[in-house]
Amino acid sequence: MSALSPETRINLEHSTVLLIDDSPEALEILSSVVRGFGVKQQIKCSSASEAVTIVKAKAIDLIIVDCAMPDMDGYDFVRWLRRDGPKRSITTPVIMLTGHATESRVEKSRDCGANFVVVKPLTPMILLQRITWVARDNRSFVDCDTYAGPDRRVRNLGPPLGMGGRREGDLSAHVGMATEANMDQSEIDMLLNPKRVSL
Repeated sequence: MSALSPETRINLEHSTVLLIDDSPEALEILSSVVRGFGVKQQIKCSSASEAVTIVKAKAIDLIIVDCAMPDMDGYDFVRWLRRDGPKRSITTPVIMLTGHATESRVEKSRDCGANFVVVKPLTPMILLQRITWVARDNRSFVDCDTYAGPDRRVRNLGPPLGMGGRREGDLSAHVGMATEANMDQSEIDMLLNPKRVSL
């Protein structure tokens, strides 16, 4: 994808973004990239435990966190955020960064409650596209015994044919059998054509 169209642009000037990476060099690069997007309020943390303290004290609009860190890694941080974080922050969008985008790591990011995964080394355009996507994402937030985070279904196609949905809003894609005889085209035309009324 080339430059973002005007319809997809967002204003990040008043957003507070939390950046978490244990590598000082990577944190500075990420900070410069985000500053280039117009973000004036950014908080840099070199550990997930430091980020926990920040999230408890301050409202955050977006979190960008590296997956692999010592002690508390990015996955554990996101799990904490979704389950035990302050109520105002539980649904905060999270973009995870990973140097190795193996299927298992992407699944682990998804299953801990992240909104998106970006591969390092990242490019500013890719990160901005992902931030824009997350900002416009209207998936509902799911909170159940085994998962807390954005609905993992990007497209809601309904449950498979013959199976009941697990969520209240699930609708089956199966239309079902007709309960009345179909109208033929002339009957439809008669209903839709305006009739002249004489006085």
